[in-house]
Amino acid sequence: MTIKKSMVAGAIATTLLAGCGSTNILLTPEENIDSVALKVSPLTDTQLKHWSHDDLPADTIPGMSVDKAYTDIFNAIKELRPTPVIVGVLDSGIDIEHEDLKNVIWTNEDEIAGNGIDDDKNGFVDDVHGWNFLGKANNEQLELVRIINKGDDGSADYQRAKAEYDEKYNEALQNKTRYEQILQSVTQADELLQKELGKEDYTLEDLKAYKPSTPEAQAATGAMTQMFAYEDSVADLKKELKEGIEYFTDQLNYNLNKDFDGRSIVGDDPDDITDTDYGDNNVIGDREHAKHGTHVAGIIAAQRNNGIGMNGVADHVKIMPVRTVPNGDEYDKDVALAIRYAVDNGAKVINGSFGKYYSPHKQWVWDAIKYAASKDVLIVKAAGNESLDLDENNVYPNDNENNTAEIADNFLTVGALNYEYGPEMVATFSNYGKDNVDVFAPGTKIWSTTPNNGYEFLQGTSMAAPAVAGVAALIRAYFPKLKAGEVKKIIMQSGLTSTANVILGGNPNYKKPFAEASKSGKMVNLYNAMILADKVNAGKVKL
Repeated sequence: MTIKKSMVAGAIATTLLAGCGSTNILLTPEENIDSVALKVSPLTDTQLKHWSHDDLPADTIPGMSVDKAYTDIFNAIKELRPTPVIVGVLDSGIDIEHEDLKNVIWTNEDEIAGNGIDDDKNGFVDDVHGWNFLGKANNEQLELVRIINKGDDGSADYQRAKAEYDEKYNEALQNKTRYEQILQSVTQADELLQKELGKEDYTLEDLKAYKPSTPEAQAATGAMTQMFAYEDSVADLKKELKEGIEYFTDQLNYNLNKDFDGRSIVGDDPDDITDTDYGDNNVIGDREHAKHGTHVAGIIAAQRNNGIGMNGVADHVKIMPVRTVPNGDEYDKDVALAIRYAVDNGAKVINGSFGKYYSPHKQWVWDAIKYAASKDVLIVKAAGNESLDLDENNVYPNDNENNTAEIADNFLTVGALNYEYGPEMVATFSNYGKDNVDVFAPGTKIWSTTPNNGYEFLQGTSMAAPAVAGVAALIRAYFPKLKAGEVKKIIMQSGLTSTANVILGGNPNYKKPFAEASKSGKMVNLYNAMILADKVNAGKVKL
């Protein structure tokens, strides 16, 4: 998805907690951004790489006040010895050899690497750094395709899936063709303008100063000038288009291909929850498919202040990779078993940056969520990227069993923020919901780790959830006596409020108060969360 540059505008009424607790955390003054001069210039590349850690009152960017927390809180409570926290990352695989992650990867000290023996008797052989429930599989169908292939035409899911399939397939085919045509036009216009301008790399200013000498050059100039409204450079634009073509090609070849069988290579029965002897200990998997999980892991805990790359949200964290999510829809069985694996092997926070809209074995996952709750483990889950109201559309997994009350108090659903404060504050792609989304956090154009020591901007609620998982991990590190349900409430109650009417569902004509976009009506804020956690831990505040 392309991103227009930010013009921060509007006003905010922030709710900041004041007071100190048992650890002498500094007072937090009441602040109101109405009194702050708002930025009106586009964010630089450096600012974009860091915006999710910024402070809204100081920077007028709806970040999580991460730097402020480290400067004003963590430096002030150095006498506390935080308890290391394991964060289970259920995802596509993680490059555990990445320069910014290798020192924060969980190691199972009770397992002897490479001896082919289940030393710790946990049911997984040589799971030194986690487990891979996908084996060598990478691509998968969408769940609706699997439902159609099973042919249970009497079920409601079958009828709905069948009705949706043709629309999705035709949409993917049309989008692939459209992206290919745009890329061809951009490439031709770019080649012409390189010759006309006498340079390979040119800017919007170059185009504005250029006087076309032919109708073809004039058309190319007009087309590329429009493109610069969406990307910083022609190279970035081509990259976006190529990734779009790849995405829709994968949909046609794998996700929506009724004849594709991605599971047979795994060697299990995905409809039998008791068939658990599958998978392996290769938590990276295919590096090409590990980008998403590696990016998520970096947001949570890329090694801080090591002089390279970027800083994750959380210090004192170990990342437990659990490879669960293919290119396509995950299987309910893998999700349920992955949650249980993370819980049984010491994770206190689990991040789930995935989701789907059909779930044949949803009860298995609900049971796993309840199991995690019984073991005091918090699950942080991405809300999804389809611009939908989750009060009207179910995305799985969720904690809303059969549309009743929440099944447990340990499940936190996160929507995505854009870096502009004001009407465009909610990311255009983000799902939302007054009852079924709990909070919002930064999720647009997030800079983080990618395989082979790379770094890249990605976006989605997939990026917002791990930011919150990092906040949860820090709370649990410094205040280990707080329960998962308390950590969830602290994160929800300590966030920043906003008076803005925001665009929801990416529709400029549909606006609601930000307070109605989620259950808490707030943006996650690490600085405030630590202060409230301190007060709750000291018994000065009851949730």
